[in-house]
Amino acid sequence: MTFKSRHVSISISRSVDKVYDFVSNPQNLHLWAGGLSGSIKNVNGEWVAESPMGTVKIRFADKNRLGILDHDVTLPSGETFHNPMRVISNGDGCELLFTLYQRPGMSDGDFEKDEKQIKIDLQRLKTLIEKPPA
Repeated sequence: MTFKSRHVSISISRSVDKVYDFVSNPQNLHLWAGGLSGSIKNVNGEWVAESPMGTVKIRFADKNRLGILDHDVTLPSGETFHNPMRVISNGDGCELLFTLYQRPGMSDGDFEKDEKQIKIDLQRLKTLIEKPPA
């Protein structure tokens, strides 16, 4: 079985390395991911954050040189969602890509809503990263 998917991407006028370093740091996640309630912390070796669904656990891909930024989110119910994410070179900048899956039982409307939220999150991330240094 395969799931319906959408690839959401945004061009960022910063190097792959700069974007990778920022996005791969779990402590930055709450700065751009709208589904979190403003904080993330490491508790006994696990990253946890508050969300509208309750406390979630987030497991990030190991640091790598391939631009892989995948992360798994485990809900309070125990259900885990894999979120593929990549940063790739695009001229002098880069492209950040997020793959969204329509999970079983998810309505088309909810799928569209998730896509809109990801676009908002990626735009927030772009703004943060492209912000000139103070």
